[in-house]
Amino acid sequence: MKKEENSDKQSSRRDFCKTTALASSSILAAGLPVGASAFAYGSDTLKVALVGCGGRGTGAAIQAINADDNVQLVAVADAFQDRLEDCLNNINQKFGGDKKKVNVKDKNKFVGFDAYKGAIDQADVVILTTPPGFRPIHFEYAVNQGKHLFIEKPLATDAPGIRKVLAAAEVAKQKKLNAVVGLQRHYQKNYQAVVEKIRNGAMGDIVSGQVYWNSAGVWVRPRKPGQTEMEYQMRNWYYFNWLCGDHILEQHIHNIDVANWFLDSYPVTAQGMGGREVRTGKDHGEIFDHHFVEFVYPNGAVISSQCRHQPSCMSRVSEHFQGTGGWVDTNSDHKGLIKSYGGETIYEHSGKDDPNPYQVEHDRLFASIRAGEVINNVEYGAKSTMTAIMGRMATYSGQVINWEEALNSEISIMPQTFAFDADPPVMPDKNGYYPIPVPGQTKVL
Repeated sequence: MKKEENSDKQSSRRDFCKTTALASSSILAAGLPVGASAFAYGSDTLKVALVGCGGRGTGAAIQAINADDNVQLVAVADAFQDRLEDCLNNINQKFGGDKKKVNVKDKNKFVGFDAYKGAIDQADVVILTTPPGFRPIHFEYAVNQGKHLFIEKPLATDAPGIRKVLAAAEVAKQKKLNAVVGLQRHYQKNYQAVVEKIRNGAMGDIVSGQVYWNSAGVWVRPRKPGQTEMEYQMRNWYYFNWLCGDHILEQHIHNIDVANWFLDSYPVTAQGMGGREVRTGKDHGEIFDHHFVEFVYPNGAVISSQCRHQPSCMSRVSEHFQGTGGWVDTNSDHKGLIKSYGGETIYEHSGKDDPNPYQVEHDRLFASIRAGEVINNVEYGAKSTMTAIMGRMATYSGQVINWEEALNSEISIMPQTFAFDADPPVMPDKNGYYPIPVPGQTKVL
């Protein structure tokens, strides 16, 4: 790896993002002194609010409560009352109705598009687990209110959202707020061990790699009589880009993030292809069912990114990298294996006693708050989110996409109005089908 060249290009991108963020955050930071939200927690109860009551939100809330002996869930928020009640019932059952752990009064159950504000206002620590399209708005508000955060990935679904997140991240730093992002491989023993070996030169410089999230796909929630288009899309959020960002972002971000982490840099260009061959129904919204992207990094390394939602095909969720002195494999069998090209095992991770990384990230968050320390994962979370968005831009357009151009894109895919009787950004035609991106025609910049 040409370290000096890589460093210069990385600095350029960091400076660009920092300048953008600082310019955008000036209003947020005005009148809010550093440390204004500081709180001497000691053994005091840490009050938690959950924003987003789906399966991931339920799991994250349980992990947060288990992370510290004196944590209490005090507020919940969701767009839908039924989701909120189901989530809260599941959490209460988990803790046997222990009011010291879960004490959400009726007045602290917030429903609707603005529900996040009421819940966030009640807490010291906020868990953000709604569909990712809402993440920039919710993160900005929580930071403005001086809250510590657990933020599920990804952090936005378009470039304007990423810039909003980076701006709020700068304010979070000024306020010394903890912000842990749910890219849990960063808290996973085997990945940490492999990264340390790579940094110490165990396999030389990475020159190529392949990252995968190939599976059969996810749930479908069919349209019900009486639903508005906004409610239908919110209920079936995985299939609409303003909410999900496509599966290259919502799921495959994990593997793309590993590539960025292992290479210690972000790609300069992306080009690729994708489409819909299996998942083509009215209930599959607008997203693709497969993507293949080549990401080129500052040192010239090319990472091939592959994700697929097609049943009865090869399933693989893993990462593989080739270096000048060996290769690494992180699949489920090996956990973390580094070998020389001559066949010598340089390192193999057993994983026998490794803790659950989903729990570890919450343990680290609450320990940091208790100790008066700061963890802030938002910059790498935002940039890995942007990497996946850039990949989507490449497959949707069929063009070579440049990092700076992608990050500077002014194309917003979010609604102008958040209301159940408002029209979402994409609407079905008279036959119930949604417009699908067409490479060579779709504009992304």
